[in-house]
Amino acid sequence: MRKIFTFITLIGLLIVSCGSSEKPESKTVSAEPTNKQQPARPANAVKAPNFTLATIQGDIVKMSDLSGKVVLVNFWGTWCGPCRAEIPDFVKLYDKHHDKGLEIVGITLTSGSPKKIQSFMDQWNMNYTVLTDIKGNETQDVTTVFGRATGGPIVGIPTTFLIDRNGYIVKRYLGPRSEKIFYNDLKPYL
Repeated sequence: MRKIFTFITLIGLLIVSCGSSEKPESKTVSAEPTNKQQPARPANAVKAPNFTLATIQGDIVKMSDLSGKVVLVNFWGTWCGPCRAEIPDFVKLYDKHHDKGLEIVGITLTSGSPKKIQSFMDQWNMNYTVLTDIKGNETQDVTTVFGRATGGPIVGIPTTFLIDRNGYIVKRYLGPRSEKIFYNDLKPYL
């Protein structure tokens, strides 16, 4: 009985598709990056929390502004030696893969005034987005929210999250990593 039902269904599909006289729709090519097919999400993946922080220049940035991008969110500080060790690798990753949809967002914790942070960024040739507080302790709030979302507090920096194009945290790193390690993990999402 099952074989007969499958056969009838296939015949019906052939009749419908062969009898159609409509021309296929033309598709316009957009300059905007498209949502590429993403790998299967890990079982522990969670939606990245939205946040609102400021760039060093005072521009407001929300996590939702990065929708459709592959994002590395890095919690770090100017005073943190292991954080400094990662910066050249983030600069290389951004240079090589930004045009494929990679965004790197450094959320700086207790690093001083925007002027001090900008001076640090210039010294280290940081080419990716660095965010800080708007008025008070928003970066600490974001740290807490990301920790809660992933099932455990952020207990040290650098801590980095890999977020897929659909806005899900698919990997969490504690401690510095090399360009090669980050690239191997984010490559399937680009």
